[in-house]
Amino acid sequence: MRPRSEEPRSKECLVASPELSVIIPVHNESANIAPLCGRLLPVLNRITARWEVIFVDDGSRDDTMDRIRSLSQGEPRIGAVSFSRNFGKEVAIAAGLDHARGDAVVIMDADLQHPPEMIETFVERWKEGYLMVYGQRTDRSDETRVKRGFAHLFYRLFARFGEIALPEGAGDFRLIDRKGVEVLRTLGEKARFSKGLYAWIGFRSIGVPFVVEERLHGTTKWSFRKLFRFAFDGIAAFSTVPLRVWTYIGFLISFLSIATAFYFLVRTLLFGTDLPGFPSLIVSVMFFSGIQLMSLGIVGEYVGRIFAEVKRRPLYVVQERLGGAAEVSASLVREDARLRQA
Repeated sequence: MRPRSEEPRSKECLVASPELSVIIPVHNESANIAPLCGRLLPVLNRITARWEVIFVDDGSRDDTMDRIRSLSQGEPRIGAVSFSRNFGKEVAIAAGLDHARGDAVVIMDADLQHPPEMIETFVERWKEGYLMVYGQRTDRSDETRVKRGFAHLFYRLFARFGEIALPEGAGDFRLIDRKGVEVLRTLGEKARFSKGLYAWIGFRSIGVPFVVEERLHGTTKWSFRKLFRFAFDGIAAFSTVPLRVWTYIGFLISFLSIATAFYFLVRTLLFGTDLPGFPSLIVSVMFFSGIQLMSLGIVGEYVGRIFAEVKRRPLYVVQERLGGAAEVSASLVREDARLRQA
């Protein structure tokens, strides 16, 4: 980091249109803020003087926001958007894209598992004409065999049932050109799966292999249960299979009811019946249960999507803005809200 005397403090530096924006979602990452900036800012200064860093505080309960506020006082190009509560990382990324002003936007984590030095390579590929440059994880040796297996299974299932294919190993660590950012900002869907949205918008893309570093401080917020739910949300957001499967189950139950009817018919013809009316009752219940499940599956494919959208709630609620993020005009925020509800 440059000496304090060389840090820009002018209002012009704050409001000038940045060339590069860096979005960093944070949740209880107090211990990582200073080490991250210690590595990130020299990289940004080597690339361009026109940069901004936007931390998105996703309802942290520690002093994460206090540390960001302290850094912002000395370096006006460091800003923040603070949520009123925890809305989740996917929504934090959407908020960062709403407030980023750069010609290119980099998304990265705060725990230094995404090496800041890779941003220079991202920018080089961007200047070559790629509108989407993503970090592609090449090594998962630090994960358990079970976690690696489920990750591989997820990518296979998404490729098989999803609308688009995801490059395996690609995550949120990436650079997106302003054209892509503007398209992403128009996607106001509530159930967000950012990796799928990055692939869905298209544009010329390239992967840059990198090795995930050790987390500097703290522990991961992603438990196995959260990862499983995240994977399910991803498949559900880009496929109707989770709803359609109940239609298949309905067909299966109906088939089993017919097989059961055939079984009771043969048994009755050969051995008679011990309880008159019981076979027909079981067959009827199973058959109509299958019909009901098929009907619910068909209706659910529409209702599940309608319910999430008709509430028209905003994606997030901002409690505080700092630095460059505070320069986003109220009229622009209102216009974004109108577009999301249109």
